[in-house]
Amino acid sequence: MSRSVRSLLIATLAAFGASEAWSQGAGLGAAGELVDRDVLRVCADPSNMPFSDQNGQGFENKLADLVAEKTGRKSVAYTWYPMVVGFVRRTIRENRCDIIMGFAQGDPLVQNTNAYYRSAYVLVYKKGRGLDGVETLTDPRLAGKRLGVVQNTPPSTHLVKSGLMKTAKIYPLMIDTRITPSAAETMLKDMDAGTIDAGVLWGPMAGYYVKKAGADFVMVPLIHEQSSPRLAYRITMGVRPSDQEWKRELNRVIRENQNEINKLLIDYGVPLLDEQDRPITH
Repeated sequence: MSRSVRSLLIATLAAFGASEAWSQGAGLGAAGELVDRDVLRVCADPSNMPFSDQNGQGFENKLADLVAEKTGRKSVAYTWYPMVVGFVRRTIRENRCDIIMGFAQGDPLVQNTNAYYRSAYVLVYKKGRGLDGVETLTDPRLAGKRLGVVQNTPPSTHLVKSGLMKTAKIYPLMIDTRITPSAAETMLKDMDAGTIDAGVLWGPMAGYYVKKAGADFVMVPLIHEQSSPRLAYRITMGVRPSDQEWKRELNRVIRENQNEINKLLIDYGVPLLDEQDRPITH
């Protein structure tokens, strides 16, 4: 998976890791599993809603509380580091924490648990502005429209193929949201004001801000695109490659608590999809 894909998936899910992969034998956990048995040590961004923040308001914060409870930890402790280049290297690789709560499946920087949700990029637009019923980026009704898209993310390729990039508004990928609103928040404000006609965003971010906006937005998962790259992804928890028992323990927690995890994600507006691209609503 390209770094641009990883970036949005994990920080937005905004750029997140060192560019190099590390082997099964690398890291401080190589000689044995150094996972704290009393405290759930989480690697997280301090300002990355709806995923995590220092006030514990993100869904990954709530998920961490659930994992701590189900694995018998007495508390949750965070190592805060922004989701930029070096995140993996400066957190879990340095053994400062034991788990990254959200990580794209198949990325070589960490060992993945089983996926605990699957979502997709979505098209967002306002009702009654001529786009009702649009479900793909190849729909002719998008021709000449101004779409918002986050820089270097997979939907950009589709916009290029559909001839939509020449009128697109590009939003930055790497944003310090402690200072500047996220691309999702800004995009929805621009859409509401009529600066753009529609936007393409990673589903969990879009769902959260659409729910907060309280306006008449439509959110359509982009699951019908016929060309690559794919726009739906499985999200896992990330652990050190050496921590095999820890991974198995987390897989058990996911398996036994999937319904509760789904409810948490749905409460945050995350558009969940099963393996057949059908929406999960409960």
